[in-house]
Amino acid sequence: MVAGRVMTAFDSRARRTGLLDRGELPEGSALVIAPCSAIHTWFMKFSIDVVFVRRDGQVVKVRPDVAPWRISASLRAYAVIELPAGTVERTGTLPGHMLVVHTGGQ
Repeated sequence: MVAGRVMTAFDSRARRTGLLDRGELPEGSALVIAPCSAIHTWFMKFSIDVVFVRRDGQVVKVRPDVAPWRISASLRAYAVIELPAGTVERTGTLPGHMLVVHTGGQ
């Protein structure tokens, strides 16, 4: 499991704000930004792991430990998943893996 708590940024305002107004991203949390193929960490206060995925959830690019004041993009991505730094390494998430969102149940 990559994250147990998933937040979303699906409208224009939420996509623009992302994590910029937060002091941290708690362990076990993720922010899914869609549609989105590029992010920046300007003005952020902490590093994050960034996973770019296609519409079907296939990982196309992984950027671990992206520090503030950076830009990252993947033209093949439909969405970006922002995670606490260290999550990608801990979970072994790699390009080609499939990420799926489960809602309730098992």
